[in-house]
Amino acid sequence: MSEYNQDGITRDVLDAFAKTPDPRLRELMTALVKHLHAFAREVDLKPEEWLAGLNFLNATGQISTDKRPEFILLSDTLGLSMMVVALAQARASQAKGATEATEATVEGPFYWPGAPDVPLGGDIANGARGEPTFYMGRVTDCDGQPLAGALLDVWSGDGHGKYDVQLSSEPSMQARGRLRTDAQGRYWFWSIRPNYYPIPDDGPVGDMMRATDRSIYRPGHLHLQVSAPGYVTLTTQVFVGGSPYIDADAVFGKRDSLVVDFETHPPGKAVDGREMGVPYHSASFDVRLAPATA
Repeated sequence: MSEYNQDGITRDVLDAFAKTPDPRLRELMTALVKHLHAFAREVDLKPEEWLAGLNFLNATGQISTDKRPEFILLSDTLGLSMMVVALAQARASQAKGATEATEATVEGPFYWPGAPDVPLGGDIANGARGEPTFYMGRVTDCDGQPLAGALLDVWSGDGHGKYDVQLSSEPSMQARGRLRTDAQGRYWFWSIRPNYYPIPDDGPVGDMMRATDRSIYRPGHLHLQVSAPGYVTLTTQVFVGGSPYIDADAVFGKRDSLVVDFETHPPGKAVDGREMGVPYHSASFDVRLAPATA
């Protein structure tokens, strides 16, 4: 064993992980130990601060459920989720044409599998509160060729900034749906215009945000997960142009290329022929998928 000092402790721990059979796991654990120990030395970490940090992580685990993944929220608010997304997109950009793919962003903590399949032109709002909105666009490859049958898994909060999983013990599948593009790669559907909202702040992450004087709000946005055989699955968001907090996203997920102007229309016949008795909005957003690499 090394002598009992800062450098000796780090060497001992690194030696303990040196025989890890999996090379990638060995790389990850070695880097983790180096950075954790360097952090403790840099800030001269006090025992009470170390314990407070452990208690924070313990509380994060205790409040977490399948509908309330607090650790994902923590990762989002620390910018780690967006860092991982950016690294993944940088790797994908090494493929031919992938630099032109639609930008990815964070999935967020409110995705729920099993959204209902709806036909093109269907309404996924399913009773969600909010102003009706018609969404349309195309899914193509990076050369602009349409991708027929591409799958869009769509979800959002409602017009009051709440997701269905926050409003009931079981997801009601409001403002959630899956649809496939037509032969020309086109998609269109109805839902609501999502509103800005605060991230859940009644747990450890909320305590951290208040202690660091940070905003807890996200701008209005619609989530999209788009996939097609032979292409990299894209998780992204459509941000409502002009939404409050559009330049102060609590989870750092907003990208300029994903901001869309929502056009407001008076009552009357919508572009798909539907008669609207109330004002409504429309938004157009095209998606470009990167080719998958072997």
